[in-house]
Amino acid sequence: MPSTEARIPTDRASRYLTQLCDHTARISDLPHDHRHGEGNAMAIPRRVEYSDTDGVIEFDRGHCILRANGEELVLLAEADDEQHLRLMQDAITARLRGIGRRDQLSLT
Repeated sequence: MPSTEARIPTDRASRYLTQLCDHTARISDLPHDHRHGEGNAMAIPRRVEYSDTDGVIEFDRGHCILRANGEELVLLAEADDEQHLRLMQDAITARLRGIGRRDQLSLT
């Protein structure tokens, strides 16, 4: 199972974790025809669970585990194959960039 890890230095890790999970949970509740990117290949979130420090986003063919501490937000994404891993990365990156645009979040 291919995987990747991102570490985002920020003193607002908990805030970003909850915002990302909350936004993703709202998207997962929408019917397929109302989701962004209709007609394009995309990772579709199915289920989201989170607290202030930990979260899990389940996608069609993979998942992302999130952990927040006082210094960084850590994301570990795992998927069935490289294509689905890339789709998950793109979806999560786009959401994080939107949420963290004021702080100019950087993913590594």
